[in-house]
Amino acid sequence: MNPNPEPLSDWIGRSETLHDEIGATPVKALAATLDFDPAPVGTGTPLPPLWHWLYFLPLHRASEIGPDGHARRGGFLPPVPLPRRMWAGSRFDFRAPLRVGDRVARSSTIENVASKQGRSGPLVFVTVRHELHANGGAEPALVEWHDIVYRDAKQPGEPEPAPQPAPDGAHWQRELVPDDVLLFRYSALTFNGHRIHYDRRYVTGVEGYPGLVVHGPLIATLLMDLLRRHAPGAEVASFRFKAVRPTFDGRPMHVNGRRDGDQVRLWAQDFEGWLTMDASAVLKG
Repeated sequence: MNPNPEPLSDWIGRSETLHDEIGATPVKALAATLDFDPAPVGTGTPLPPLWHWLYFLPLHRASEIGPDGHARRGGFLPPVPLPRRMWAGSRFDFRAPLRVGDRVARSSTIENVASKQGRSGPLVFVTVRHELHANGGAEPALVEWHDIVYRDAKQPGEPEPAPQPAPDGAHWQRELVPDDVLLFRYSALTFNGHRIHYDRRYVTGVEGYPGLVVHGPLIATLLMDLLRRHAPGAEVASFRFKAVRPTFDGRPMHVNGRRDGDQVRLWAQDFEGWLTMDASAVLKG
């Protein structure tokens, strides 16, 4: 261990740029995973909102993977010395469509690193800003702020945070039962090796959860899909979501929406009616 570790705040401002091409196969694969009817996907097909997560995958070597299936700490992200890493939420500005065939550069910058003391122990929040530029364009087609939270290992008997009841008054609602096949396929499509999503022995025995954890980005994608189903043709200007409570496989969950003009409230709830994700979208006029 380094006796003089670099302060985590020194990571603020660090950046990297990656390049990828928007291929058709990931789009077809996610459509099949979400049980869509087959449809042609070719050059020029626009990506649905949030499907850019199928690209710029974390291609860490097997020898670089930690015991939880994530890459070992360090590299671009700061080496936070807390074992649990979670996707806390994200915000998006959709400025122009990304399309199959586009060559895209993603420039990522660490905007903030903040330490706090939570009820269950120390927390570290990291915010990363991503800008996606298509085909050499000067202006980004998409800007995303990704909020990551690191926390200590769960302790035996540790109380869970008080749950929040989901809102009433949904205009739209869809019930799903996430299963291990869905979670495995989404993990594979996003090259997410985190064992909480597919390794039942690990997630229950080591992390202390009652079942496989449904990916936060998958729930956000299902919320956006609900919007697309009920507002066909509408273009999304911005979207944000916050993970509130874990969702586990094998029990029904609901994604919900309520539209008021160009403002859309979206949320997910578990089988007990507790709020698991809170989100909102603004549609282009």
